[in-house]
Amino acid sequence: MDKFDTLTGIAAPMPMINIDTDMIIPKQFLKTIKRSGLGVNLFDEMRYDDNGNEIPDFVLNKPQYRDAEILVAGDNFGCGSSREHAPWAIKDFGIRCVIAPSYADIFYNNCFKNGILPIALPQEQVDVLMKDAEKGANARMTIDLEAQTVTTSDGETFSFELDSFKKHCLMNGLDDIGLTMEKAAAIDSFETAVAQSRPWV
Repeated sequence: MDKFDTLTGIAAPMPMINIDTDMIIPKQFLKTIKRSGLGVNLFDEMRYDDNGNEIPDFVLNKPQYRDAEILVAGDNFGCGSSREHAPWAIKDFGIRCVIAPSYADIFYNNCFKNGILPIALPQEQVDVLMKDAEKGANARMTIDLEAQTVTTSDGETFSFELDSFKKHCLMNGLDDIGLTMEKAAAIDSFETAVAQSRPWV
């Protein structure tokens, strides 16, 4: 998993509440078990019409937001079913950070396991960031995970809270497998000792 430290990028505004996981990645794309390739179907039913053509008014189809790495959204982001494909699609599109007033718990935790930083801020601060994101590609926000701050293109800074363990995992690029592999030496030592003391096992 990629490490997350500081990110400066384009923020796409999506001022909708209750964006659920079926909106993020519709059910017909859940057959795959690969984490790659889902970005093209992110928000599929909002991005494309029935003939597969892009809907020009959708934010991620606009030229200034095609390379967005930050998404500023409404309350209760990631609600609905607990599909891990949702953060897979977000990450595969290129978005590394989501900012919203609140998240569904399962989606929130799945983000950290997939290298995405979900930041929860008070509504009034999200409103400021939303307006900044609406400026387009020239307005770049900066996310500093070490300092736990979000800075607008105008230099206004907001602090966010984050569990120290989740922060450690993101900054070091550790998913569940990576956390286990940190203990590889201890695991090897245990297995060697067991093999010697109980060779019949």
